[in-house]
Amino acid sequence: MSPVGLCFLFFFSVLVCHWEPVCCYANGKVTKACGSMKPHHGGASGQTTLSPYQLQTNTSTFSPGDQIRVILSGTSYFEGFLLQARDAAQPESASAIGSFTLTNPDRTQLLTCNNHQGSAVSQTSDARQTEVVVIWTAPQDSPNEVQFFVTVVAHYKVFWLKVPGPIIYQHGVTPHPHQTTSTHPTIQPTTPSILPGPFTSEGCGQSKSCLLDPPGCDPEKDPHCFYMSMSTEGTDKTSVMFELSGPAEGYVSFALSWDTWMGNDDVYLCIKDEDRVSVSAAFVSGRTYPEDHSQSGLSSVSWRLADGSIQCRFSRPVKLTNQGRFDLDQGYFLFLASGHTQYGEIRKHSRQPLISRDRKLITGPPQVLRGSRSPTIMKMHGALMLLAWMLTGSVGTFIASFYKPDWPNQTLFGQKVWFQVHRGLMMLTVILTVVAFCLPFIYRKGWSTDAGVHPHLGCCVLVLSLIQPIAAMHRPPPDSNRRFIFNWTHSSIGIFTEILAVATMLLGVGQTSLPLPSPWATSVLIGYVVWVASLKVVSVKVNCGLLIALLSSIADI
Repeated sequence: MSPVGLCFLFFFSVLVCHWEPVCCYANGKVTKACGSMKPHHGGASGQTTLSPYQLQTNTSTFSPGDQIRVILSGTSYFEGFLLQARDAAQPESASAIGSFTLTNPDRTQLLTCNNHQGSAVSQTSDARQTEVVVIWTAPQDSPNEVQFFVTVVAHYKVFWLKVPGPIIYQHGVTPHPHQTTSTHPTIQPTTPSILPGPFTSEGCGQSKSCLLDPPGCDPEKDPHCFYMSMSTEGTDKTSVMFELSGPAEGYVSFALSWDTWMGNDDVYLCIKDEDRVSVSAAFVSGRTYPEDHSQSGLSSVSWRLADGSIQCRFSRPVKLTNQGRFDLDQGYFLFLASGHTQYGEIRKHSRQPLISRDRKLITGPPQVLRGSRSPTIMKMHGALMLLAWMLTGSVGTFIASFYKPDWPNQTLFGQKVWFQVHRGLMMLTVILTVVAFCLPFIYRKGWSTDAGVHPHLGCCVLVLSLIQPIAAMHRPPPDSNRRFIFNWTHSSIGIFTEILAVATMLLGVGQTSLPLPSPWATSVLIGYVVWVASLKVVSVKVNCGLLIALLSSIADI
């Protein structure tokens, strides 16, 4: 076989070896996972939070041959599962025992684990469901104690591994406490209720603290109003009630942060999952997705999904011990973010988070908070770039184009006035560009992968801006026969750099980290482009006129 054929065969073999865990597990054929009950989903290790899914049986005692009803349910949808019964005395080393009977063959199927037909149950597809009911038949050689286990897949890499279920005992066997075999115990979540009506901004600053975007909006009347409120409960102020509202595009969340930088924050999310809303607390360790979702510590949970908005309300104690949550008797910056979801999983927020201008004592007196979606450092980036290319850069090129013949003999510090002004303004333009260029990297702590072509064009502008003064330092003397090459090259690069800078600024208007007022921000830039273009046209006409006059003079001679 040729080397090309061998390479193709090797590639195909690797593809086949890695294809099965991804494509076949969606249809529930997971017999390879019978022992560990762990899905092979891209190396994911499973969730470390309390499981929102639980197992129930219709009895706690049995005899060999009895049929036990087993129910898998949860507070959110799941796409896959693997259910087994094992000897409760040795669940880690024991194999699946007994056999199952299906009640819904269209959604569930039997598997053969350890050559024991029907000893496990899984899904038939990745169709989403919230409940599974099966019948388990106890074998004749059944152990005295049997425990059910289930691995539940919410969506691909989001799964809970080997969640322990109830233990059932043979008649006459005395139950005794068992040490849990899983580090992910099930949670008995607070049953959420439906809010009777929409939230209102009435009472903000009087009975509750509020953060609103846009300022003064009312979530009762405007579904696009981002609203967060907090108020202490009880005379002893031992708990705080939070309310959250925003457009029903996917999720809305807020975070408590020690600073205005994302990372190491206490996060609370209201997530749209088809026709319901899940409320959870999480933690953000950096510029990553929230981790360790849990409902632990949250109470009085309620939500509403109507009129184009998603709203939720919950309470939590001021202090939560051993749960990693922030104490609420401290002052924090508040982050308010929203974005889209897919299969109940959140995606990156679609807009820059709204960040409160000052720290807020959560249990402090009611007040109306102010916030901004534009970090100060990014505002400085935009302002310096606009100053560099709309003022100093354009004026510098204007001076060189029109005032060279008007100031032919005037000097300043040994050089012609027009040249000194031109050089000073262009060097200032370069300095402003370099400083402004560095600011986004300081803010992002690296390269931004979500800014599109804007940073790439910015790099081109910076390089061209640095080339200009370097080339000017090596320009030939005025009387050199090669001087015209420098003049045309220097002028052409300058014009191209200015055009590229304007295009970069136009793309920068749409960046989420610098949401400028629309539409006047774009109109200002368009007006600036028209003004610069007009100057260039006039400059070309003047230069052409001078060239024609020069040629006429030569012809007369």
